[in-house]
Amino acid sequence: MPFDIARIRAAYPALAEGHVHFDGAGGTQTAAPVISAVAETMGAALGNRSGGNLPGRRSLELVAAARTAVADLLGAVPEGVVLGPSATALTYTLARALGATWRPGDEVVVSRLDHDANVRPWIQAAEAAGATVRWAEFDVHTGELPAGQYGNLVNERTRLVAVTAASNAIGTMPEVAAIAKAAHAVGALVCVDGVHSVPHGPTDRTALGADFLVTSAYKWSGPHVAAVAADPACWEYLYPAKLRPAADSVPDRFEYGTPSFPLLAGVAVAVDHLAGLDPTATGSRRERLRTSLNAARAYEEGLLARLLDGLAALPGVTVLGSPARRCPTVSFRLAGRSPAETQAALGAAGLCLSAGDYYAYEYFQTLGLRDSGGAVRVSLYHYNTVTDVDRLLDEMARLFPDR
Repeated sequence: MPFDIARIRAAYPALAEGHVHFDGAGGTQTAAPVISAVAETMGAALGNRSGGNLPGRRSLELVAAARTAVADLLGAVPEGVVLGPSATALTYTLARALGATWRPGDEVVVSRLDHDANVRPWIQAAEAAGATVRWAEFDVHTGELPAGQYGNLVNERTRLVAVTAASNAIGTMPEVAAIAKAAHAVGALVCVDGVHSVPHGPTDRTALGADFLVTSAYKWSGPHVAAVAADPACWEYLYPAKLRPAADSVPDRFEYGTPSFPLLAGVAVAVDHLAGLDPTATGSRRERLRTSLNAARAYEEGLLARLLDGLAALPGVTVLGSPARRCPTVSFRLAGRSPAETQAALGAAGLCLSAGDYYAYEYFQTLGLRDSGGAVRVSLYHYNTVTDVDRLLDEMARLFPDR
């Protein structure tokens, strides 16, 4: 069945404002069922989690439903899903807890392709423990992150390998399973940043080889809530700093304070929304997610091909990287214009793009582009259309005819 883009777009109220949103990697627009779920939950009687009264039981149910939904999305188990306010906050919590188990002489491997949220927390935890940081390098021409280098980076002293499942700057999708296999062969743990990959296709934590897999709901039509999924056994031996009366159980001990119950209601509904992208999908929610996200990925791949072909035909445009496998995300620079100038001109025409380094600090630092403004990013999502892509290309040709 063809991807019903009109039906998909109708589920996003923000699209009615007329802007063209090419900033999915920075955060997608919110689906209408999610908005309704959050609003309805805010209007309902809620209490802090307790089995002693109905409002308290509702809150317990909302937390459990959010864990189960994220588990279905990631191929995990609810008992191993830790919820929190952002991927950065959760990664810091995890890094501090893991870092407390490291000793001088231990080693950590990070990648220059990653968002800084999967780099800096590990570097800082390693520094605090006296551990050594080793770097995986990307190919500066293609943007690939060669998996073969990890055989030389890991050894019996390696405690953790942190790697992205998709670059938020240029979309590169590394061979995470191969990297994880090399890490596991020496007994190291693997933390995979799935923030940019999860919205664009089915995800299986076990197949990736991720001991810890991070995602953010606001990158897949939901509210500002994040999660880390792991085997519950991976959490059991970690003890984060926490308040004395706070729960000691897993996964609760990693979640600080009272969560936003309305936002957690939105998380569960956002997963349901993704599962319904293909109305013909059947079976369990996990099965429907696989079908729907495969359909969305195929649709996005068509848009990406059109975008890349169109950018290649425009004079003065330099696209960064050419990875063989990529999410529908492209960064480019326009000759004679700073990325901020390009972004502003396109923004005035109703086209919403990002400019800068998008927290892909090491990537742009390695290319020597940070000081000159980074690049302009086009990040597609399943509510974008062929018309959106053509409008961008037409506006660039119109606004910058002298390039």
